[in-house]
Amino acid sequence: MSEYLFIEAKEEHISELLEIYNYYVLNTTATFHSSPLSIEDMRKLVIFTDVKYRTYVIFEDDAIRGYVLLTQHKTREAYDRTGEVTVYLRQDYVGRGIGCAAINYIEKFARDKGFHALIATICGENVKSIKAFERNGYEKCAHFKEVGRKFGQWLDVVAYQKLLE
Repeated sequence: MSEYLFIEAKEEHISELLEIYNYYVLNTTATFHSSPLSIEDMRKLVIFTDVKYRTYVIFEDDAIRGYVLLTQHKTREAYDRTGEVTVYLRQDYVGRGIGCAAINYIEKFARDKGFHALIATICGENVKSIKAFERNGYEKCAHFKEVGRKFGQWLDVVAYQKLLE
């Protein structure tokens, strides 16, 4: 099994993270963005001023394979101990266990920061992502039908949840 190194995202990583993300924007329904993001857009998505939230870049063999984020789920104070988990991998590294390793890593970070619940919001046709979260103990807690439209088709969104405490 490969060793993965998780490094907090910094300015020097943004262009490579943008390349990974824009692949999904242009070619998949994994994200509901439909136009490529700019460097500044990506910076806003992955660099946080609040220390509770974090993006980690995933390295294997000194190369970036993807990234994992823990972000704010909702802005109201009652949601402060609920976070959202998102993972994006280079397309040719999907299905190799990196996503599961990333989920485990970000869960440890979330526990250390006092999070109680984690949510993953996933396009309903993104079966690989759904299976990765299910393998890590997340349970389906919501199904929103036809809430997004991309590539001329209506898309469902499912939410998966895991309680950490």
